[in-house]
Amino acid sequence: MNANSLSTNLIVTALALVMVFVLPWADRRICRRLGLNLQGGLSSNPRAETLLRVRFTILCTALGVYLAALAYLVFFSRSASEDYQVHIAPFADLRNAVRIDYGVFGLLRSLLTEGLSGAAAHVKIVRAEDITQVYMNVMLMVPMGYLLPYIFPWFRAKARIRPVMACFAAALLTENLQLIFRRGFYDMDDLIANTLGGLVGQSLFRSVAYVVTHPDWRKERASYRRWKRNARTRTLYPFARRMDVARAALLATDEGAIWDFYVMKLGFRLIGQLVPMDSEGTDLLLEMGRCQIEVHCSNRTDLLPQQTLTFSVRRLRPIIRRLRENGIETGEILQDPYTAQRSIRLQGPDGVSVVFIER
Repeated sequence: MNANSLSTNLIVTALALVMVFVLPWADRRICRRLGLNLQGGLSSNPRAETLLRVRFTILCTALGVYLAALAYLVFFSRSASEDYQVHIAPFADLRNAVRIDYGVFGLLRSLLTEGLSGAAAHVKIVRAEDITQVYMNVMLMVPMGYLLPYIFPWFRAKARIRPVMACFAAALLTENLQLIFRRGFYDMDDLIANTLGGLVGQSLFRSVAYVVTHPDWRKERASYRRWKRNARTRTLYPFARRMDVARAALLATDEGAIWDFYVMKLGFRLIGQLVPMDSEGTDLLLEMGRCQIEVHCSNRTDLLPQQTLTFSVRRLRPIIRRLRENGIETGEILQDPYTAQRSIRLQGPDGVSVVFIER
């Protein structure tokens, strides 16, 4: 199969259109019939965990088939040449493919004086295969830019930039492998066109797939725009991207219970301990990863207010399993009333409500 043939272009275009417009519609319809929540909330189907893993496996398989076909088209379908071939002049293929009688400025003048039809008469396509090649290189990366945020939450969290950077990295790797094994050109135009394809793919994900699979996207967008418009004048908004919640503070009565629950069972590490001069209690600083808990132990049977400690986790099911292995009961999976995400709630020392929310 020739990567630049008309039939290959038509096949790739048809598959891309099916992926963009049919996949999210079918995915949403099937998940709705099976009682699966694509927004991350609680699903009504009791076998939701298994079914969502099956869905993830099917989507990853589709991505793997696409990557195998891509590798065949750009690498294995080509025979090795005798010499290393490098083509680094940007947009040379388009310049060679199109001839403009009086140059770009002449074309603009014709557009203003003769109209669109008159200006088009001064444009001649002399190498249609070069235009086909650029189009093909764009279309080859559209599925990657589309499927990466569709399948993986990490890419979806930064859908504007991460899929495009991944497509650029894949294109750069492909061009270097072609150069090393002398299968095709190291072409700057291909690198630019592939990256553009990733940009088109992520744009189609945000404008089509996300809209189809998230019915409330209009309300979410309106709420976000309203918040952003008002938050621009607030104090901390310019620093929001560089901020993170590093520490939570709790009140406690029994230092031994704190040590047993947070250190021995949950796995936090004691990194600091203070004994205030004017207090009978102890202040502890516990840490695990990027999360710190500051605990003020009075060592008295005081009546403490209701307290909540909330953790955001990527996957909830392994957390539940590990908690139960350590003798901590979690109860059933709930739905967070604020974000509709799945969550579990358990009791810590001094009546602290410990919540794990799946993001």
